[in-house]
Amino acid sequence: MPLNITITLSDEDLQKFQESIDKGKLAIESPEIAAEVEESAAALITTARELELPQFISDRLLKLEVLLNMIRDEEWKLTQAERNSILSALYYFVDPEDVIPDHIPGIGYLDDAMYAEIVIQELKMEIKMYQEFCNFRIAEENRRRNRGLDPFVGREDWIADKRAVLHSRMRERRALSGGGRGWRMRLL
Repeated sequence: MPLNITITLSDEDLQKFQESIDKGKLAIESPEIAAEVEESAAALITTARELELPQFISDRLLKLEVLLNMIRDEEWKLTQAERNSILSALYYFVDPEDVIPDHIPGIGYLDDAMYAEIVIQELKMEIKMYQEFCNFRIAEENRRRNRGLDPFVGREDWIADKRAVLHSRMRERRALSGGGRGWRMRLL
């Protein structure tokens, strides 16, 4: 039988995560460190698949894959600033000063899972728009194939239209949510 546990993080607790993001913003100005952050996040996802981690930890770590897909997807075309914001958020996973060292058996990835949940919640609008883009792309490719058309002919045109609509909606909602109440991570 599943058991729900609620963890309340104080502003001070959240500030520790924010400090890592802020450190990441400076660090990823180096292309080498930006690449290291991306590789480390990918390695963490692999670790979540391979290790016998508690399910609540592995489930949250695996959710990070969508963020990697977003920054790697050349057709999604995030701005460099948006890409850097996501990499800054992922910096926590290479930060040697994370809250609980990963090598501690049983709980080493607990802070990573909590942080992953925070990041996924903060970027839920961006993730939703990206998933809508991916679903559209697959559906349109299939529609074109079923009609006997090559899905790569004129591809940039039909993708560009949908991407422009979704990017506009994503950025508009981000701007509107920036003035909300409560504590928010400064990711984008």
